[in-house]
Amino acid sequence: MTGTPDTHGKRHGRPLSRLMLQFLKLRIFVALVAVVLYFALTANNFLTTGNLLIMAQHITVIGILSIGMSLVILTGGIDLSVGSTVGFSGMFAGYLIMQGIPIGDQTLFLSVPGVILATCLIGALIGLINGVLITRLNVAPFIATLGMLYVVRGAALLFNDGATFSSLGGYEALDNTGFAIMGNGELLGIGVPVWILAVLTLGTWLVSLRTPLGRHIYAIGGNEHAALFSGLQVKRVKMFVYVFSGFCAAIVGLVVTSQLQTAHPMTGDTYELRAIAAVVLGGTALAGGRGSVLGSVVGACVISILNDGMVMSGVSNFWQMVIMGIVIIFAVVIDQLQQRLQKRVMVAG
Repeated sequence: MTGTPDTHGKRHGRPLSRLMLQFLKLRIFVALVAVVLYFALTANNFLTTGNLLIMAQHITVIGILSIGMSLVILTGGIDLSVGSTVGFSGMFAGYLIMQGIPIGDQTLFLSVPGVILATCLIGALIGLINGVLITRLNVAPFIATLGMLYVVRGAALLFNDGATFSSLGGYEALDNTGFAIMGNGELLGIGVPVWILAVLTLGTWLVSLRTPLGRHIYAIGGNEHAALFSGLQVKRVKMFVYVFSGFCAAIVGLVVTSQLQTAHPMTGDTYELRAIAAVVLGGTALAGGRGSVLGSVVGACVISILNDGMVMSGVSNFWQMVIMGIVIIFAVVIDQLQQRLQKRVMVAG
């Protein structure tokens, strides 16, 4: 007695699997809408203008960090030093504004554009050191950037013996005033930090999808050995993503310091975890090769709104940490589910 394959059940299951797969791919947008609706209904004054402006500042900070982190994770790496780089960059900018650069018997005070440029370069330099450790000395990204986390945070504390640089308004006589514009200024009624986030998001998105560099980043994350054998400059590409991550962290350090008009050496503490959470929540695979910058920025929106909503709802800091951890674990589990479902759909044809 011979049997025939039961293909009817498989054909019946394919549309459902495909529908579920599409839902999982759009999960970050669904999560964003759900979080906004929930806190709009449960938290008082959640959608007021003042609170929206505060949330926009928080989204900008995590969003910019997540852009740099996205490229790093797309190559299969990780950067744990970005939070410390934020604090170091702020202290570096505060030092340049308040104390200047001693040159012999003279002290050089840079203008605000000069301070911004120098700080961005120092952030990129930190990223370059990470890149050298990882690509030239073959140190695992987790270990290299974890070590840099402590080095850079310690250096930030050494800048002013653990003290802050306050009142960073500059001096008119030295032509270094106007630093507050970067964090608190507006252009066409929209905050400057939001413009920075928009430009970085658009530029990085175009690079990742429309240029050979972007294709190389995805190829390395997908299969580094195959990319190497294909003739791709794997070390240069990985070096670039760490430099860019350091650059983004420096931008965040400048924005936060400008907003507060105070440089604190512990600024950016745990920011690296929020950036990683935003990237994972946005659909980027920790193994690399799959994800998008846009998804990471939307993930940053979810993380920031979730944090602010819990604060407004009176959730304790301890429970906030628990909930954030659950969100990260849940995001990774859903990502694994999506991968398995996608393989099943591809096999089924």
